[in-house]
Amino acid sequence: MQESTANQVAANATSSFTEHLQRDRPELLPFSRSLQGGASVAAPVQVPHATTIVAMSYGGGVLLAGDRRATMGNVIASRHIEKVFPADHFSVLGIAGTAGIAIDLTRLFQVELEHYEKIEGTQLSLEGKANRLGAMIRGNLPLALQGLAVVPLFAGFDTSAGVGRLFSYDVTGGRYEEHEHHTVGSGSVFARGALKKLWRPNLTAEQALSVAVESLYDAADDDSATGGPDTVRQLWPVVYTVDRTGARRVPEPELAAASRSVIEARTIAGREA
Repeated sequence: MQESTANQVAANATSSFTEHLQRDRPELLPFSRSLQGGASVAAPVQVPHATTIVAMSYGGGVLLAGDRRATMGNVIASRHIEKVFPADHFSVLGIAGTAGIAIDLTRLFQVELEHYEKIEGTQLSLEGKANRLGAMIRGNLPLALQGLAVVPLFAGFDTSAGVGRLFSYDVTGGRYEEHEHHTVGSGSVFARGALKKLWRPNLTAEQALSVAVESLYDAADDDSATGGPDTVRQLWPVVYTVDRTGARRVPEPELAAASRSVIEARTIAGREA
């Protein structure tokens, strides 16, 4: 009986792990859930939310960075949450929105890309990865309409074109390619203002890191849901760079140095606003 079931599963296998779950085990999908107690948009359940994510291109690749704070209403739910993850060797994903669902979707997306590579014997193109992620976000639309939205930023290195690319999404799964830089989350309006002033073409990876830290610092300065660098707890943003060699998580000593440089410059300036 077990062998027959295994053969049936193998016969029905596709290159999309998500499609496989939708057909055979839909209850395992993060967005195949419903709220209890009649929760609605007008009265959403209180769950941790993640903010803020910034992304930018630089000379030779792309960078994705996120702060470490998650909030639940007016309460800080976590100071240690990570919102930026490697999707595969050449792409990274940043999440904003309902933290639990966003993390589950990230894990599913990682498995989706690994499953495709094992079935097809080759990596999915960056365009294909972006499209697959959009389909997953679209699947979460019923929960998004009930106040549990997930809004990611996706970045990767296009090995065929030899350039880094950025993609943003809306809650319906709409996919939009961004150029230069982009931000999502409650602090995005403040981070975007900083990026417009600080970003320039052909930044080095080190310069892009400094710009990312400063933009997150600006967001934390005006948005209570965004956490800035914490020198007391030694908490720094999570930052990934992706270039032709693959995705790399920026080590904490580099993040600490970049963060302290920003803090020292602002301390010396002594500005109130």
